[in-house]
Amino acid sequence: MSAIALITGATSGIGEAAALILADHKTDLIITGRRQERLTLLKNKLETRNVRVLPLCFDVREEAAVKMILGNLPEEWRKIDILINNAGLASGMGPLQEGDSDDWNRMIDTNVKGLLYVTRTIAPGMVERKSGHIINIGSIAGKEVYPNGGVYCATKHAVGALTQGMRMDMLPHHIKVTQINPGAVETEFSLVRFHGDKAQADKMYEGYENLVAADIAECIWFVVSRPPHVNINDMVVMPTAQASAVLFHKE
Repeated sequence: MSAIALITGATSGIGEAAALILADHKTDLIITGRRQERLTLLKNKLETRNVRVLPLCFDVREEAAVKMILGNLPEEWRKIDILINNAGLASGMGPLQEGDSDDWNRMIDTNVKGLLYVTRTIAPGMVERKSGHIINIGSIAGKEVYPNGGVYCATKHAVGALTQGMRMDMLPHHIKVTQINPGAVETEFSLVRFHGDKAQADKMYEGYENLVAADIAECIWFVVSRPPHVNINDMVVMPTAQASAVLFHKE
């Protein structure tokens, strides 16, 4: 039987690219997201790769929905081998003293609490089976802090701490835990951060060759394809033109 992977935030960007590369390697997929139309389109695309696909439309911020939907999967979908906690976002960019608490709550509820809700629901099955792999998508913002991004950076630092904690807590149960930390990847990330301002979002990727979602998906596949005795704990991936969260070489 094929392995089963659950990917949150699968309707665009890294989540979608991860679903496609896993499907190419014959992994059955549970894909989640908030946009039903995009889930349906992705399901149709994935099924052309001859894998099973279960699309689930909900918001990871809603604990009750996570518990109800992921806690009551059909029997044939309950043995989840790979959990990719990908759902995450930045909302707003500015100094803390001018921050919008709605933006703060959106980031904290998605990036931290959503990851916790999903992991808490799925991890007990892995513990019971004594196998599984949890991959948390962090960020270079979880390694550094930069001006005007303090709360987003705080949420990604939290992901780093939670990843280390999971690795310790699940060590006796033979569960792998990995964090992958991208630098500048052109997805919908900046469009969401700037509340739909495409001109502002596009400026973030001018003058250098950024990463694309498929680059991170390839890293995800590398991590999950290691032999049972090998765990990649932490991976930082940036464009060649980026040396830190804020230092770029632009032509």
